Amino acid sequence: MPGFMPGIHVFIHGMANKDVDGRDKSGHDGGSASMPSFMDLALDHARAAGAAGEVPVGCVIVRDSQVIAAAGNRTLIDRDPTAHAELLAIRAATKAIGSERLTDCDLYVTLEPCAMCTAAISFARIRRLYYGAADPKGGAVEHGVRFFQSRTCHHRPEVYAGIGESQAAALLREFFKERRD
Repeated sequence: MPGFMPGIHVFIHGMANKDVDGRDKSGHDGGSASMPSFMDLALDHARAAGAAGEVPVGCVIVRDSQVIAAAGNRTLIDRDPTAHAELLAIRAATKAIGSERLTDCDLYVTLEPCAMCTAAISFARIRRLYYGAADPKGGAVEHGVRFFQSRTCHHRPEVYAGIGESQAAALLREFFKERRD
């Protein structure tokens, strides 16, 4: 993709039929309906956040094919502007494994991370970032500051965009539509 630094792999909107875990671009692995993908689990956390009045963003962190942390946005509930799903999941994952480094972990989130969350992903040394809907206004991966392109970024995860995009975007559209009506 033009503008991205060497070593950053971004697969966006039809650029790749499958992600590295063999799931198709919808976020499904093609297996049985009873076996949700990691993005399906992140979407479940996004729905729960939305039901609680939060912006519906969910995040799951995976290590050795096992979920080690998951969260939905909690900025209103916690009265904490940093309580984004990614930060809450990163905090839980570091506690779960007993290290501030998540080098062998993958992060699945329903919305393109903001600058704060993108920086935390870099600092935690997340191996792979999978996200659903793009965020042209607040995202910091392929929009805005494009944090991973910065010369001061010390760690760049592999990035896979558009995973479960239609479901994630629909959740966000419906959430904001209800608030406008």
